[in-house]
Amino acid sequence: MAERRLSEVLTKPDAALEMTLRPSLFSEFTGQAKVKERLEITVAAARQRGEPIDHLLLSGPPGLGKTTLAHIIAKAMGANIKST
Repeated sequence: MAERRLSEVLTKPDAALEMTLRPSLFSEFTGQAKVKERLEITVAAARQRGEPIDHLLLSGPPGLGKTTLAHIIAKAMGANIKST
């Protein structure tokens, strides 16, 4: 087995590990209660109609959970997503 330097291992992001650390359901997502509630209603309404959500714009500074919410919404809508 080839030896790897520890610094190389720590500097490369591990997408699979990152996705296991993120919440995957609305119920697991903490914070942003009003936003989360509105998104849950939007997802439920779209699923009930059997249609995709028309559009969503998640904006704000880093660290608010925009990417996590996007993954949760995609999963709730039944989309096949692949983390990059």
